[in-house]
Amino acid sequence: MPLKADTITKDYLSDAAVFADVFNYYIHDGEQVICPEQLEERDPTEIALPYGADGAAVPVQKFRDAQKLFTAMTDGNLEYVLYGIEAQAEIHYAAAVKNNLYDAIEYAGQVEEAARSHRRAMKQAKEQKGDASAAGLGKPNSGEFLSGFWKSDKLVPSVTVMLYFSPDAWDGPLSLFDMMDVKDPKIFSFLDNYHVRLIAPAQMADEEIMKFQSSLREVMLFIKYSKDRDNLSRILETNEKRFREVERRAADVIETITHTGLKYDESEEVVDVCQAIQEMRKESERDGELKKAKEAAGNFYNLGVDVEKIAQGVGYAVETVKEWLGLE
Repeated sequence: MPLKADTITKDYLSDAAVFADVFNYYIHDGEQVICPEQLEERDPTEIALPYGADGAAVPVQKFRDAQKLFTAMTDGNLEYVLYGIEAQAEIHYAAAVKNNLYDAIEYAGQVEEAARSHRRAMKQAKEQKGDASAAGLGKPNSGEFLSGFWKSDKLVPSVTVMLYFSPDAWDGPLSLFDMMDVKDPKIFSFLDNYHVRLIAPAQMADEEIMKFQSSLREVMLFIKYSKDRDNLSRILETNEKRFREVERRAADVIETITHTGLKYDESEEVVDVCQAIQEMRKESERDGELKKAKEAAGNFYNLGVDVEKIAQGVGYAVETVKEWLGLE
């Protein structure tokens, strides 16, 4: 039984090379700034405790399709930048709300983690020195104590990008404001907007898709033209070398999303998509020829033509033609 599209795409996007490629495209215009080796796997299950103390808080649990931590060296110090990603096979008309919630929950989780970190540090210092301030930790003021987030603490930026795995154009709202029916522009001045950062192949020029360096390039190109046979043939021919060496997980995404009918050995690590397309079309032609032969045999039989002559005319064995005609 084939895996669901969301399972296939999530598995594909969990690859560090593909994940880095998404953000190198979206943030750095295709420049290879983020290296896969710099990405640290994150648990895609997020649990944030945004209200109250540990004993009183109610967990809020959400799931990201993939989440990793990107680290970069600047001025001799490590900076941690959190990148999130969402895989979408169907249009989500409330994506702006969903992604905004994800980012908010991520920030709430960071605040809670900072609070836990401070509590652990002060507890350890008190046990070792008898006084946290004596260990050089200092005493939090009332605001720091209440929030658990100290004045010197900083949030790690969260960036969420949504990939729309479909040959169709995205027609959903791309911001919170797009989801509102507000006539007075003054009202907007008192609201904070949130924008969906979307990658949708149908709405991308080929030159933009070519900025991807991983197999995501072939995935996006194939999906974009999956309903356009002539342009798909052109893309396969123009990028033949890369399409003859598509990693298996990328081929799985292509087949799951487009339902093209690609056939390949699932044990193979690399798939020759060009060859798979050729074999698929040959099989389709054979099926078409067989259908025509069956129809011709039936028509001739209804006209009273001898079965042996029909078999000779359509080029199949007598026994086969008899089977078609229900004579055996």
